[in-house]
Amino acid sequence: MPDYRDWIGNEEQASDTAALAPVTGLLATLDDTTTTLGPGDALPPLWHWLYFLPQAPASGIGPDGHPKRGGFMPPVSLPRRMFAGAQLTFSAPIAIGSALTRRSVITDVAEKSGRSGTLVFVTVTHEIHSDGALAVTETQNIVYREEGAPVPTPEARDTFPPAPAGAWVREVTPDPVLLFRFSALTFNGHRIHYDRAYATGEEHYPGLVVHGPLLATLLVDLVRRNSPRAVTAFSFRAMAPIFDTSAFRVVGEADGDGVALHAERSDGAEAMRAQATLAKA
Repeated sequence: MPDYRDWIGNEEQASDTAALAPVTGLLATLDDTTTTLGPGDALPPLWHWLYFLPQAPASGIGPDGHPKRGGFMPPVSLPRRMFAGAQLTFSAPIAIGSALTRRSVITDVAEKSGRSGTLVFVTVTHEIHSDGALAVTETQNIVYREEGAPVPTPEARDTFPPAPAGAWVREVTPDPVLLFRFSALTFNGHRIHYDRAYATGEEHYPGLVVHGPLLATLLVDLVRRNSPRAVTAFSFRAMAPIFDTSAFRVVGEADGDGVALHAERSDGAEAMRAQATLAKA
């Protein structure tokens, strides 16, 4: 395998505007019928993912629906790409309508061997400014891996076990419409999220795959809906995939200035683990 460490330090810059239309689209996608957001209002945490979207031309798209390898990211030849996790700090609000800039730097590339074979981890740090002020610092962990064995369908239980006392809980039944709408809002062409024949026949999943960023958004949205305090930091790690074959739930347990969060599959497997830090009361 080539040495991709030459990509460490690779940098790119981009600009955008925090437009209102995708905000109202995401509110609808999350089935939030009570929140009203307009020009000048602050974006909820993680909703900066609605901007700086990858807009490769059709001729620049690979067979999986992602942009072809190379350019800013190293041209890793391993076929599977996943958003494995991220750590974010929210320094200032992003106002709807504000001018945005983003500086992105590849800070690490590491090759490892795991149970599924060779893995390449790429770490990317983004700094996002809103009207000139640093608003979000985000370090993303992207992993490339070999194809691996077919993934079995999780054995769904009839009901979820009781949640911890006092926990915030939301149960979600994923369907192709939910996944398509989130793909459209984030301009994510990865076919595992909307093309069932590709997801099952080519990547050997039992169904459509729920986006990792959608799970993270649902987790932090659970905090937004239940706590009036702002989220100042958030981190998450993907543990196992969730498919549209059965329901899942997101759970949050508040403790002082923090909230422990996780997404749980219907078979009991923990799919994502996260931690939110809240502003001082």
